[in-house]
Amino acid sequence: MSEKQPSSEEENPAEEVEEEEVSEALEKDEKKTADEAEEVKEEAEEEQPSPEEETATEEVEKEEPEEAEVEEEEAEEEIEVVEERIYTIPFRKVWATPRGKRTPRASRVLRAFAKRHMKAEKVEISNDVNEELWARGIKKPPRAIKVRLVKDKEGRVIVYPATSA
Repeated sequence: MSEKQPSSEEENPAEEVEEEEVSEALEKDEKKTADEAEEVKEEAEEEQPSPEEETATEEVEKEEPEEAEVEEEEAEEEIEVVEERIYTIPFRKVWATPRGKRTPRASRVLRAFAKRHMKAEKVEISNDVNEELWARGIKKPPRAIKVRLVKDKEGRVIVYPATSA
């Protein structure tokens, strides 16, 4: 009868082999994770710039705004000016509008004035003029504004403040 029934000793070696394989696999995984952790640390160290490199990048960042200003001026100069005029635009009628709608109406009046006097369909208002219109808020636009209207060869009119000319 002992021959037909496997003993518990025979089953144990098979289980031990499986347990050994599992433990070896776990050890390999632990080694891999340890190696990966070291690689991550090394990469983090490589990504961190040295103090000399940090100062160099700060200097480059300081120079970029100056270059941006120069590019804006060049973009303004690159426009092929066909016609340029200086006007004082009165906003007398804007003040007849309800308080909460005055500055938006002043913007529309400015755009309409530029279209009428420069005979153009497309009018762009520069940020400087827009800031000047909105300087005192929506309720109190300026009574009048002095602007420089520039028409390029494409028929586009750009509104600049007259003081920057």
